Amino acid sequence: LMISSRALELQPSATLKITGRAKELQREGKSIISLSAGEPDFPTPSFICDAAVEAIRNGAHGYTMNTGTPELREAICAKLKRDNGLDYTPAQIICSNGAKQSVGFSLLAMVNPGDEVIIPAPYWVSYPAMTQLAQGIPVPVRTSFEHNYRLTPEQLEEAITDKTRVLILCSPSNPTGSCYSKQDLEGLAEVLRRYPNISIISDEIYEYIVFDEEHISLLNVAPDLKDRVALINGFSKGFAMTGWRLGYLAGPEELVKAVGKIQSQETSAPSSISQAAGFAAYSGTLDEVLVMRASFKTRRDFMVEQLNSIEGVSCFSPGGAFYVFPDIFSYLGSVTPSGTPIESSTDLCLYLLDEVGLALVPGDAFGEPDGLRMSYAAAMDDLVEAMNRFKHGLAGLS
Repeated sequence: LMISSRALELQPSATLKITGRAKELQREGKSIISLSAGEPDFPTPSFICDAAVEAIRNGAHGYTMNTGTPELREAICAKLKRDNGLDYTPAQIICSNGAKQSVGFSLLAMVNPGDEVIIPAPYWVSYPAMTQLAQGIPVPVRTSFEHNYRLTPEQLEEAITDKTRVLILCSPSNPTGSCYSKQDLEGLAEVLRRYPNISIISDEIYEYIVFDEEHISLLNVAPDLKDRVALINGFSKGFAMTGWRLGYLAGPEELVKAVGKIQSQETSAPSSISQAAGFAAYSGTLDEVLVMRASFKTRRDFMVEQLNSIEGVSCFSPGGAFYVFPDIFSYLGSVTPSGTPIESSTDLCLYLLDEVGLALVPGDAFGEPDGLRMSYAAAMDDLVEAMNRFKHGLAGLS
């Protein structure tokens, strides 16, 4: 059996790797607190589940249109107008098996071999891998803790070359929770206007989980870039629908048709039942979403306060998502009680997992070696215990 170089060169998701290791230790009977997974710890709202059950009972068991049902695409257009002030037609929407698929297929549709894709770091672990699968070249741009890990116009300008074809923006961000402000986006848009050959993937999957200000899309500040923007969103985070696997792309018809061709050969449309649930989500109330968001805000404030109380750890207060990304640089170069050196954030996370039973994701996986990601999509009791274990683990280093 021959395995392709494409598959051999691809690295597995670090978040799934840590989560898997944590589950192995749990099966061995060890007490593990895991803050590694990017998944809300809330159930899908009941009215959405009811709509899915009704769809099953009413016989919605067959294939839908490859791009998604007309009803769902119309509901997405209505949502984009209502919540974001953006005008799209159903022909400019394609539904997919999760926002992740929408990002991957967008890159396959926009990137030729050797094209460069600018990816601000820290980045979601899949962006570089997806770029490589599209035979593009990932160009990570390391942002700074001091700027809350947001890409600056100067950094964007410096990274652009004749081969640059795509910029990926994620706001609110996975893994940092940072949100780009109106001023941030205006500065980036000013640079992008000078380079008409660069397309933008705007990943807004955490849109509903924002705390301090309203969500702002690049297209809200730069509507003139609309014919170059693939807006990615979905239902997994805001509606706690991770397992339903439903996302979408809104973009120029030319791009939607290209992604549609790829999707028709790779997967076809998402589940008919999930689409019925998605229609209900965008047609119903946001009451339960707001309750979830308020809970996340309380947890965020707790985590930020706790982390900043630890000597040698710094953490800004993220504007959205359900992650904190503390700077742990001062602990790199330390030594564990058994004499093992901590030379990287990966070393630190493995030490914390094995010694104090705390599962976190190293910043190395996200292109930022001085940090690590903690998800606070967990019960408050678990967060309290996680912080106790984190402090205990760090105190054991010398």
